[in-house]
Amino acid sequence: MANVEKVSIALTQEMAAEVRAAVERGEYGSVSEVVRDALRDWRMRRTVDALEIEELRRLVAEGIDSGPGLDAGLVFDRLRARFGGTTA
Repeated sequence: MANVEKVSIALTQEMAAEVRAAVERGEYGSVSEVVRDALRDWRMRRTVDALEIEELRRLVAEGIDSGPGLDAGLVFDRLRARFGGTTA
């Protein structure tokens, strides 16, 4: 593997046992493969989180740009008058 840097990490005993067990079961060829897989998942989750935050910001901006909001109490009063129902 080209351009590899060795690093040392500290794991709890439980985590280290899980990593070794995954290798012993043949799920991974080495402890390094387990860590690389975990880091790929971590990187993907961070990317997804960033995209979700970006989408939420876009939706908030879209809501703000859509104009003034309506008074929720009035909206619910109209809905109750039209469709019936009780207050919460």
